[in-house]
Amino acid sequence: MKNKKVIVVGATGMLGSQIVSELISQGAEVTAMVRESSNRDQLRELGVKNFVVGDMMDAASLKNVLSSEPGFDVIVASAAGYTRRKKGDNAKTDTIGYKNLVDATKQAGIPRFVLISILESDKAQSVPHFYNKYLIEQYLQEKEQPYIALRPGAFLDQTPDFILDKIKKGIFPTFLKGTYGIIYTPQLAKYTALAAVTLPDSELNTSIDVGWETPVNGKILSDAFSKILKKDLEIKPVFPAFVLKYILPIVAKFSENIHDMYQMIGWIETGIYISKDPIRQKTLFGELPSVEESVKAYCTDRGLI
Repeated sequence: MKNKKVIVVGATGMLGSQIVSELISQGAEVTAMVRESSNRDQLRELGVKNFVVGDMMDAASLKNVLSSEPGFDVIVASAAGYTRRKKGDNAKTDTIGYKNLVDATKQAGIPRFVLISILESDKAQSVPHFYNKYLIEQYLQEKEQPYIALRPGAFLDQTPDFILDKIKKGIFPTFLKGTYGIIYTPQLAKYTALAAVTLPDSELNTSIDVGWETPVNGKILSDAFSKILKKDLEIKPVFPAFVLKYILPIVAKFSENIHDMYQMIGWIETGIYISKDPIRQKTLFGELPSVEESVKAYCTDRGLI
């Protein structure tokens, strides 16, 4: 990994900052692309020395950043406008913004683009913020920009992390119904760093499912937390059944975000949100994390044990 020059877009986010940390710990030379208003303190604490100012919705700024000398070996993109983490963020980042980024990357001749996509996104036409990731995968192919798309499932740790406070009170909150693929953010950060600077060029121009060795549901996760914490947890849905059945469909008619979330919940309930090729993940990245070891890592990191 040493001397690989990697630029990270979305570096100030929860996932992006962990990708930065993983890259630095393994010897990569990291540059963080930030907006003018972004707080850089956490990244400086992680050891980032190089910053460039750019905005995915400003194509000219991307061209200036990515075409600068000396050039970059890899670009990693974990930005997500859908989350609206900062004022001014919106879903256009995930469509127009990412196309701008691909165009600028291609023009700059950067030989590898690592995209954080979404598990089974090609089958999620009813869920805009899922399907948009697949459309960017397609755009990378269309522009003949060499890429690796990592496709994680749901995140064990959310932003904000709504699990933590509930668990402390003896409750395990369930947001998703059905069975689905899942990952813990530090695991995805590690896979992303490996995809950026370790995987051979023979793995370019492809998508890779990443997650745990088995899919989960609310009971499987609750049982794992109970075992690790050595205490019983009461399973409670974040949304009561009557809210899902009667209220969300009405609110979804007036809110793009709620509509997307409502469609996502229904889509996941079909059982399609599961890795179809865990063997490939194992071949490329090593043994898949188990449910219990992942939950234990989360509990340790959050000071629960």
